[in-house]
Amino acid sequence: MLTGLILFGASLVSAQPYASTYVVPQSQPVIYRHASILTGTGQLLRDHDLLIREGRISAIGPQLPAVAGAREVDARGRWLTPGLIDVHVHAGVQLRPATTAANHEIELSDPVVPQVAIEHGLWTQDPAFAASRAGGVTSMQVLTGSPGLFGGRSVVIKPVHSATVQGMKFPGAPYGLKMACGETPKRIYGMRGMAPTSRMGEVAMDRQAWIAAAKYRAAWDEYRKAGSKGEAPDRDLGLETLAGVLAGEIRVHMHCYRSDDMATMLDVAQEFGFRIGAFHHATDAYKIAGLLAARGTCAAVWADWNGATGHRESYDFVPENAAISDSKGACVVMHSDSEFEGQRLNQSAARAMAAGRRAGIDISPEHAIQWVTLNAATLLGIEKQTGSLEVGKAADVVLWSRDPFSVYALADEVLIDGATVVDRAHPDSVRGSDFLLGQPAVESKQ
Repeated sequence: MLTGLILFGASLVSAQPYASTYVVPQSQPVIYRHASILTGTGQLLRDHDLLIREGRISAIGPQLPAVAGAREVDARGRWLTPGLIDVHVHAGVQLRPATTAANHEIELSDPVVPQVAIEHGLWTQDPAFAASRAGGVTSMQVLTGSPGLFGGRSVVIKPVHSATVQGMKFPGAPYGLKMACGETPKRIYGMRGMAPTSRMGEVAMDRQAWIAAAKYRAAWDEYRKAGSKGEAPDRDLGLETLAGVLAGEIRVHMHCYRSDDMATMLDVAQEFGFRIGAFHHATDAYKIAGLLAARGTCAAVWADWNGATGHRESYDFVPENAAISDSKGACVVMHSDSEFEGQRLNQSAARAMAAGRRAGIDISPEHAIQWVTLNAATLLGIEKQTGSLEVGKAADVVLWSRDPFSVYALADEVLIDGATVVDRAHPDSVRGSDFLLGQPAVESKQ
């Protein structure tokens, strides 16, 4: 018998010895009345009601009948959206207040470390989780940092209070693999006297790793075909992760700015038969939006960071990046990569939408909301559970004080699986980070 591995079909994947222990909490039914509802599916429903029961969306429509025991909320003038989804955060591993000892997002011993998993360094009490919730975020992907060509496994979580990482893990969400290309790997490892020191060196090291992964996968396939008889191949955690990518069970998220780098990495993916789920940052995405659309690869972008990142490779960014890429059929997702931007994903989408409109690209609110909801959920493989307001889906919901694309909009209420995690009218009713106990002035500002 093999321990920690599952073999089926032609694939080899890791079992989850660190499986989610998240449990949907008990919650009171709630009906929001007379709201403007952005469903995340391309619809804007005016003066509609939404019923949440047993942690799920139970009904949407005008003048829903009353439900015994339900909390009724007058949402006139307010808006409902799906919970926002941030696909690129370092919360829990790049901590605030910042100290050297508090940073666990990067394993710098080698540029190729697919064997590490970000969940094994994640601190669940990071106040950044509460701050993101206050901005309407109900799901997020925590990634490793960007220096490594293969930085390790990411994890999708719900930003809920939990003493353990497993209690935050989104049940059934696929793992991701963080990769990187361009300036960052060669700069960081070149400074340390290590390879790679050039872009061509990066690609060569990538290809060598995928060759090894293909051999590893083939060895396990042969062992399976032989009925698991004889001596099993030696287990290798790094190659196991890469084999999971080749099997289509682990999703690639790649830090990449320049269009030529993105095109090269798409060629590498094609050579070895895997798909890149998204290029993160992707400041040049607008130059190859048609190619991204053809390959089914998303552009996970900022609204307007460009040269502020300090990267020479980001200087060709334009504020219309998201809008142009979207208009050419590419999947667009807004991401934060920042504890500050992560509290304002709705404003990121608003700024990108406004830039597109100034360029003559008409983007409606019902479309732009998908950049921070359903598109993000689909990228992470959780779209059947969350990402839109549809009957039967998890009640991950935000009640906004006004149009969520307004700079003045605040999240009045945030629900995860129907349980209230933010209540701006009654902040003391919701538990925050244990780290902030005794600091009510700080906690009340989140």
